[in-house]
Amino acid sequence: MRHKYMIYTEEGVLENSITRDEAIEKVKQYHEQGIDAYIVSQTEGERMKQKGETFYPPKWE
Repeated sequence: MRHKYMIYTEEGVLENSITRDEAIEKVKQYHEQGIDAYIVSQTEGERMKQKGETFYPPKWE
């Protein structure tokens, strides 16, 4: 069984239930368009949606 992923931005979900390779390619495409996008597991993404939680991008120091 392959793991599924979601792509999030500060505005919400951009992509649902995609493979790892698809997620990486999509994030690269969004980056070229100037959009900061992040990959999260489908499990985590669904949990955040159900609880109405806001996605907070990671802070790299």
